[in-house]
Amino acid sequence: MDGRHDEGPHEHDRGLTHDLPVLARRRMIRLMAGAGLVPLEGCTADGKPRASASPSGPACAEIPQETAGPFPGDGSNGVNVLKESGVVRSDITRSFGRSAGGTARGVPLTVTLTVVDAASGCGTPKRGVAVYVWHCDRAGAYSLYSDGVTEENYLRGVQETDDQGRATFTSVFPGCYQGRWPHVHFEVFGSLADATAAGSVTGTSQLAFPREVCEAVYATEGYERSVTHLSGLSIETDGVFGDGHDQQLATVTGGVDEGFRASLTVPV
Repeated sequence: MDGRHDEGPHEHDRGLTHDLPVLARRRMIRLMAGAGLVPLEGCTADGKPRASASPSGPACAEIPQETAGPFPGDGSNGVNVLKESGVVRSDITRSFGRSAGGTARGVPLTVTLTVVDAASGCGTPKRGVAVYVWHCDRAGAYSLYSDGVTEENYLRGVQETDDQGRATFTSVFPGCYQGRWPHVHFEVFGSLADATAAGSVTGTSQLAFPREVCEAVYATEGYERSVTHLSGLSIETDGVFGDGHDQQLATVTGGVDEGFRASLTVPV
C-alpha cells in the first residue's frame, strides 16, 4: 500500500531513552503467575504465524504497569485527544474531527483486549470499563506529536468493554522505531465517562508482538525502516519488555494478505 508520509527524521527516533521515564514494575508477582498467558510462537510452512495456545495456570496477576511514553495524547504530556468528540470508536485507522483527515496505511491489524478482574483470579470479565489504545504508524510516527503528523490523530481510540470484557480495535500494524520493540500502548479506565474526561487511569501497559509476525509484516512495502530497526533489537533486551513479557506478548493469528488479529488478556 502507498504511504502518506515521508520517512525522514522523526521525533520518535530518539528511541529507548526517550520512552522510559515512568517505568513502574511488578515483575516478581508476574513471574509467579504468568504461565497461563504465554502464547506459543512460531510460523507454519508458508511463513504465516501459527495460532497460539494458552495453558491454564493457577494464579492471576495484574497486568504490569508500564510507561505511557512521550506520546500518550491523554493530557499528561501536552495534547489531549480523549476529550475530543469522536475518540470513542473501533476503527482507529483514520483521523477524526480535524482538517487533515489522514488515514494510516499498512498491513491490517485487529487488536482485542479482554479486561478481567485480577482479584477474582482472572475469571470475571470487566464489563463497562474503557480502554484507550494508541500506537505509531508504519513509519514509526505518532500522530499529534511526530513531524509531519502533528495535525493527525489517527491510531488512537477508546472503546467500552462488552459483556465478555472485550474491547476491539481495527488498525494497521505498527512500525518498529529505534530502540523499542514493536508495541501498542493502552490505558484502562473505570468507565467510558472517566476515559472521555481523561480521568483517573486504572492501569497503563503495553502489548508486544512476536518476532515472526513482525518480520512477516516488515517484509512488505512501506515498512522498510522497520526492517533496519528490528534487526538490532530483541524483546529480551527491550527496556520495557526485557524484564519479563509473558503477560504482554499478544496471541497473533492471520497473515499479511488477510491481516493479523492480536489478542491479549488484561487483568486489572
